Amino acid sequence: MSEIRPSNSSKLDTDTFIKGLWKENPVFVQVLGMCPVLAVSNSAMNALAMGLATTFVLIMSSTLVSSLRQFIPKQVRIATYILIIATFVTVVEFLIQAISIELHKALGAYIALIVVNCLILGRSEAFASKHTIGKAFLDALGMGIGFIFALLCLGIVREILGNGTLFGQSLFGTGFEPWVIMILPGGGFFTLGLWLLLFNGLKERGRKKEIESGKLAEQIGRG
Repeated sequence: MSEIRPSNSSKLDTDTFIKGLWKENPVFVQVLGMCPVLAVSNSAMNALAMGLATTFVLIMSSTLVSSLRQFIPKQVRIATYILIIATFVTVVEFLIQAISIELHKALGAYIALIVVNCLILGRSEAFASKHTIGKAFLDALGMGIGFIFALLCLGIVREILGNGTLFGQSLFGTGFEPWVIMILPGGGFFTLGLWLLLFNGLKERGRKKEIESGKLAEQIGRG
């Protein structure tokens, strides 16, 4: 019986999804969408809500752009993408307002600013407009999850150190002295810098291991 091997297309689809989580993480690698990343990551709940809202808009807009890519004239493609993105941003803003007025106030104008998030417009122009609906969906899903992951990395650290809580629940009791700087803008830059340092360090370490493995395989092949 012949061995069944995974097709190249399935491997490409998996790579399309995974790259947004690690290799092309929108925050830690591409450094995109810094305005909401630094502004709303002062708590884990705000970070999660913004991440989910951005992911929803990213998935829906990429899927629609991909489905209409044959019908959108090149001359007005950017304007069309912005119109599509703005439509879904309006939808998600009304949803957040219906679910929680407090959360809507906490996120403030940054919900509307999703329209000009370069991550969403960039994926529409660079990927969704050139690939099928399935691949555009996987790309948007991977990038969205990667964006949520990055926001939570900042939000969790800043809330724990700045308030002594996690998702509003106290962790250390009344004796904890919070680092107020962590929930201020300066704390956002400091936390982002530390995460970028860690992320790039891990990537560099993995790159060195790949090089060493390649050299070892080459020596074995010669032997």
